[in-house]
Amino acid sequence: MLECLNFLRGTSLDWISVTVRLVLAVICGGIIGIERERKRRPAGFRTHILICLGAAMTTLTSQFLVLEMGLFTDMARLGAQVIAGIGFIGAGTIIITKRRQVKGLTTAAGLWTAAIVGLCCGAGYVEGALATTLVIILAELVFARLEYFIVSNARTFNLYVEYTDSGNLGSIIDTVKRKGGYIVDMEITKNAAEGRNPCVIFSLSTPRKTSLQALMTVIAKLDGVVSVEEL
Repeated sequence: MLECLNFLRGTSLDWISVTVRLVLAVICGGIIGIERERKRRPAGFRTHILICLGAAMTTLTSQFLVLEMGLFTDMARLGAQVIAGIGFIGAGTIIITKRRQVKGLTTAAGLWTAAIVGLCCGAGYVEGALATTLVIILAELVFARLEYFIVSNARTFNLYVEYTDSGNLGSIIDTVKRKGGYIVDMEITKNAAEGRNPCVIFSLSTPRKTSLQALMTVIAKLDGVVSVEEL
């Protein structure tokens, strides 16, 4: 612990201590939210600031009830509710597309972590808040590139194919096998809604000599195929 920050961890909630903690929550929440805002995610700059600030104020309120008002209560109780309750906001950023893609998990995890950082700020645990914020930015910027490199070199893919008639499915499967693809799993969706085409989601394993882009191009040229996308 840094001794110079001990005034933030004292038993007295003076104006300087409270202001520094809240400002720190705004800064940490803003830093986390900037990356999400840059990628135009549903929860961005302001959302992360408000969550981090609210979590910090929750911790400060708990401390005020015990230290200033002398009430007999557990100071960790309100903070525990923040950790559980933030899941409702995070769930609102997660969506499942019609192609069975799950989006928004990283944003939801970022919101939950921003709330934890806010609790640290409110408690005066400055070192933990700053270190966590730094690691979050590292994960979202640097580790994202590492993840892309790993995915781009993977040989297992999820392929979404939309076609016009059920009779086209046989030719699609034959083409995949002829090009060296091994079908690990297959999910067929027959949409009864008027104007919607049936689709299939393949889990494919391909040898290194087989290019996924070339395979997708061949499938897209088949009769009856409407669209081909990698999930």
